[in-house]
Amino acid sequence: MTVRTAVLRILQQEDINFLVTNRIPRQLLTRLMGWFSKIEQPLVCRLSIAVWRMFADLRLDEARKAHFSSLHDCFTRELKPGARSIDPDPAILASPCDAIVGACGRLDDVHLLQAKGFPYTLQDLLGDPQLVAAYRNATYATLRITSSMYHRFHAPHDCRVQRVTYFSGDTWNVNPIALKRVEQLFCKNERALISTQLDAGGYEVLLVPVAAVLVASIRLHFLNVLFHLRYTGPNVMHCDARFAKGEEMGWFQHGSTILVFAPQGFALHERVHEGALIRAGEPLMRLPAHG
Repeated sequence: MTVRTAVLRILQQEDINFLVTNRIPRQLLTRLMGWFSKIEQPLVCRLSIAVWRMFADLRLDEARKAHFSSLHDCFTRELKPGARSIDPDPAILASPCDAIVGACGRLDDVHLLQAKGFPYTLQDLLGDPQLVAAYRNATYATLRITSSMYHRFHAPHDCRVQRVTYFSGDTWNVNPIALKRVEQLFCKNERALISTQLDAGGYEVLLVPVAAVLVASIRLHFLNVLFHLRYTGPNVMHCDARFAKGEEMGWFQHGSTILVFAPQGFALHERVHEGALIRAGEPLMRLPAHG
């Protein structure tokens, strides 16, 4: 048995995994990782990526660059042109990111699941009565971006963004083990609410990027702000940004989760179910037939 195999077997034990990734000084380690990942030293970079590859299925064949200046440079890598096909059907809401689909379906009024037996509410997540009212009985999908996946996210449809709401918070791990143990986890972690208005039918679709341990940093192309644990600026930011379907909107510094909420009338695409792999640009939901 190799050292890698032995370590992976240990980490696959739920109790140990939860302790190692959560019962730690999460925010301190997240800031430390942020500093370490940006060290631009070739040997440090190569060794860091080599260790990362030991414990994750890190594939870099689709990356635009063959060499990286730092671990951070690798985390936030861009893809080669054409590496992702964007579904052109105007009746399709595309996935904003590469992900594993978690809990998904239709809300029960304002109640939804982060994992089986662990409900939470829109009010706890969004903190805005108007948004809560807009997404009652909405269709939702939880998209978990693992550490080795492509970490940039894209517009799910031709749309306009006029408001972003930011919540500073904790940095719990967002893997399935933590989701089964930490109540209202998404409501506790750092997150941003990106309100989009689709060109098709004027529908409002909400994207909620949620940061996590070793990650807590969200960057949006259309706001000159880096959201992170020490950010103390305004909670609500107004803007006016337009995106074509599939156009890049921003990125995480590492892996995390994006929650997608669409109003009544939207339906999950038939290939979308819990545990499914999905890539940016692939069908996520169908717009209402009359849209």
